[in-house]
Amino acid sequence: MGFVGLGVMGGPMALNLLKAGTPLLVWNRTAAKAQALAAAGAEVAPDAASVFARSEVVILMLLDSGGVDAVLGCGTPAFAERVAGRTIVNMGTFEPAYSQELAAQVRAVGGRFVEAPVSGSSVQAAAGELVGLLAGEPEDVAAVRPLLEPMFRQLDFCGPVPKGLLMKLAVNTFLITQVTGLAEAVQFARRQGLDLDQLVSVLRAGPLASPTMRLKAPKLVGEDFSVQASVADAWKVTRLITDAAATAGIAAPLLDVCRALFAEADQLGYADADMAAVVKAIEVRGRAAE
Repeated sequence: MGFVGLGVMGGPMALNLLKAGTPLLVWNRTAAKAQALAAAGAEVAPDAASVFARSEVVILMLLDSGGVDAVLGCGTPAFAERVAGRTIVNMGTFEPAYSQELAAQVRAVGGRFVEAPVSGSSVQAAAGELVGLLAGEPEDVAAVRPLLEPMFRQLDFCGPVPKGLLMKLAVNTFLITQVTGLAEAVQFARRQGLDLDQLVSVLRAGPLASPTMRLKAPKLVGEDFSVQASVADAWKVTRLITDAAATAGIAAPLLDVCRALFAEADQLGYADADMAAVVKAIEVRGRAAE
């Protein structure tokens, strides 16, 4: 099996496949990110084209649609050569319309396409505790499902493309508003002179306790912004959600605010920091209001 894209999420996901005994041929644009996989037993391809030439199933865990287009050779004769007869499993988070069009293009040249965005951060990726949101032709999904299982706690079939991505955006609507609300709560407590460790204790003991709160609250209190899911990624997802909502005529007032806050955090220099760093945008707004 081929795996392309070994970043914050892709690296630990591929490592779980190796731990399960799956032979992997991997490639990453930044070659250094493939070293840990090579040490764990993966074969490192010299280029992306080699992954497709030697793999019947290729997983893509890439940052944006431009990266996917480049790897697949979209719009060039290489596209059909790389895709025909193969199953492309696209795990990144993109515009639903892009995924739908890409699925049609892959099928038109004799390939198979499975959409498989994930719910979870690098913590869940490392633990093999992600939730996978599968979409595509039922027979194509059924064929790859056993190959994907080592990376996931749960795999859900959501229907035809782009239902997997739409489900991911619905899930992330809750996630992003939850993390932003937690950041605002911590900032409120900090400015009021409250004991922040006590705040976390109260949250853990009460009905608002959740895995996300348990991960993010200590990071906010300690201003530890080592990345689990970045500000840049969260900002991208807020744009995807609000754009999809606008297209469908759906109100998304909370995400409109979150989109602005993550944009501000990005502009403050926190693009590569954990999404909890959205608190810095809240801080700046507070100073401006004084």
